Amino acid sequence: MTQSVTAAQGLSEVAKTGGLIAAIVIHNLIFPIASMGMAGTIAFYAFYGSMFVVATWMLSNDHRLHLAALATGLAVFVAAVWAGGGDGASRAPAVFLTSIVYHAVILIVLARYTFGTGTVRTETILAATALYLVIGSGFAAVFATVEWLQPGSFVGPDGPVTSWQQHLYFSYVTLTSAGYGDILPRRPLAQATAIAEAIVGVLYTVILLARLVGLHTTAPPEA
Repeated sequence: MTQSVTAAQGLSEVAKTGGLIAAIVIHNLIFPIASMGMAGTIAFYAFYGSMFVVATWMLSNDHRLHLAALATGLAVFVAAVWAGGGDGASRAPAVFLTSIVYHAVILIVLARYTFGTGTVRTETILAATALYLVIGSGFAAVFATVEWLQPGSFVGPDGPVTSWQQHLYFSYVTLTSAGYGDILPRRPLAQATAIAEAIVGVLYTVILLARLVGLHTTAPPEA
């Protein structure tokens, strides 16, 4: 443990925040392996259940957040293996709900890291980017939960939207206000959740820009 902590401390802040972005992108791209039997499920969720844990230990000194990330990451992994070993449809909500809490922990970590700094550095921009990506993947879990609560909440060209990949796609389309219109929220709860994410996406961009500009304009001049 001491060696791993020392190694983490030896990494630059740019490497830590940039590594998290890379992990999020990889996670979003490799989800199909989760459908390749139990081995695929274990491999995917081992990666997913550890990436925010590692990031939390690297980017925060708060031991409460360390424990929260470890507990929720383990919960996601256990829930996924449990769902993969039985009736996935009835057990899937355990994965969605644990994922929401898991995302909440890293959101706190990244928000503190991004908005708690007194200067604008490269790692600040990278952490802000990672935070934006986490919001998108976090809402995917929320949308999946909404679909479980009210089947038929989301409809695509081929019918009801039920897969995680589709919810992830819809989430990022909504967050970025791209609005392709190929997946539509049909029920009130789904529509309200989509509105909430769109508002978060717009406000986050505005608040982040204002924060970074404020830090830049108040920074002392270079000698």
